[in-house]
Amino acid sequence: MAGAVAVVGRAQSPALHPETLEKFVDPLPIPPVAKSAGKRDHYRLEMTEILVKMHRDLPATRIWGYNGSSPGPVIETRSGSSVSVEWVNHLPKKHCFPIDHNLHGAEEDKPEVRTVVHVHGAKTPPESDGYPEHWYEPGKSVTYRYPNLQEAAALWYHDHAMGINRLNIYAGLFGLFVVRDDHEDALNLPKGRFEIPLVIYDRSFRQDGSLDYPDSGMPDMPWVPEAFGEAMIVNGKLFPYLEVEPRKYRFRLLNAANGRFFHLSLSDGQKFSQIGSDQGLMASPVALDSFVIAPGERFDLLVDFAAHAGERIVLKSDAFEILQFRVSNKLVSGDTSSMPATLRPVVKTVETLAVKTRRIPLIELKGPNGDSMTMLLGGKHWDMPVTENPVIDTVEIWELLNTTEDSHPIHLHLVRFQILDRRSFDEPLYFRTGQIRFTGPATPPDPYEVGWKDTIRAHSKMITRIIVRFEGYLGRYVWHCHVLEHEDNEMMRPYEVLPSPESKR
Repeated sequence: MAGAVAVVGRAQSPALHPETLEKFVDPLPIPPVAKSAGKRDHYRLEMTEILVKMHRDLPATRIWGYNGSSPGPVIETRSGSSVSVEWVNHLPKKHCFPIDHNLHGAEEDKPEVRTVVHVHGAKTPPESDGYPEHWYEPGKSVTYRYPNLQEAAALWYHDHAMGINRLNIYAGLFGLFVVRDDHEDALNLPKGRFEIPLVIYDRSFRQDGSLDYPDSGMPDMPWVPEAFGEAMIVNGKLFPYLEVEPRKYRFRLLNAANGRFFHLSLSDGQKFSQIGSDQGLMASPVALDSFVIAPGERFDLLVDFAAHAGERIVLKSDAFEILQFRVSNKLVSGDTSSMPATLRPVVKTVETLAVKTRRIPLIELKGPNGDSMTMLLGGKHWDMPVTENPVIDTVEIWELLNTTEDSHPIHLHLVRFQILDRRSFDEPLYFRTGQIRFTGPATPPDPYEVGWKDTIRAHSKMITRIIVRFEGYLGRYVWHCHVLEHEDNEMMRPYEVLPSPESKR
């Protein structure tokens, strides 16, 4: 089988059962660091179709990537140092997966292949944010400017084209965007080859190596409400291994799955030390036996292998084995890195600063057979008038009232925020009367959520409250569920940051 070439989504080949493959035979690939194009602060990333071996015993798979890799090259920059990126679309004109033309933004009059890139977590002017309707076709490009006026954090870039975002990301269009700063440098954390990006996601394959994206079985309406794969991928490999020394390592973890929540732990029971979340460093490390990471979320982790020389340790998500660490018997050189007791002050945003509280229901609409048809934010479709219009430099509380059966990872572009609490409510009473009756006490965020976030899990039958300062730029942005199948089918809304009344005088 080795050396054969597969076509993405070719349905003739039987489904692959990943457990039939031998585990931990391929080394973990490390995404390359992007190199500047001409000028130090300018990058050029080309989207192309590529062939990759995702497992030793699978034929090569045809996917989409940036500059010949998926995940794409890591863009590394510094806080306050502006960079520009030319995002070039050199993809084929025919899509590799079926398009549902019933979805808003994916109508038949649109070209099959369209892209636009969003840097998730970036404080960016609206013209460079990757607005979903600002897509462009193969043969064209756009250049976006990223001021990076924010603290050190692991962000990520990915496709955001309206109506086909889920398909483009499933095909491989994503990568890391890392902002660094002097404060982080002074902490003496593991760096260089001891700082490892871990981009995890799930996929389904066929035995010819081709990617298999699920569909409804109805050719005219192929959209499905979720896409879960049986194969767990890290940095583009299925069941990889990583050789490590008995010392401290820093792992920059991203969940780039379409819809899967990972529940991660280490097979030997040792703890992770979490030092950061979506928007950078936490106040102090948090020791974790296990944790849940939703699509779009990032975790910054330290793991100390010093006491585990000669062992083999597996990163797991419940029953799934994802990555094997092979700890060598000795250090090549001494470990001089630190695991600081304090990291970065995180000033709590107090509720009394809020000038407005918005209660926004998350609602699922059912089809005639009781199947999920679409999900809405605030009961509104994408093209309805904007209803969330915060004023620049003001603080708001958003109450995400989830009436659905799913936990939704909600992402707001432009801003960072903090979680206040979650609280269960009487959902049948709410639907009958519109009244809220709480059925339990407010629960604080999990220890690994205490910090700056840009993506939050809004749990089923609960009200999740976040507090947000809308700062940076005026203009039109979006917020949405990061289960990509939901986002592509109306679970995304525009919002508008307005000037203050004083600025109009």
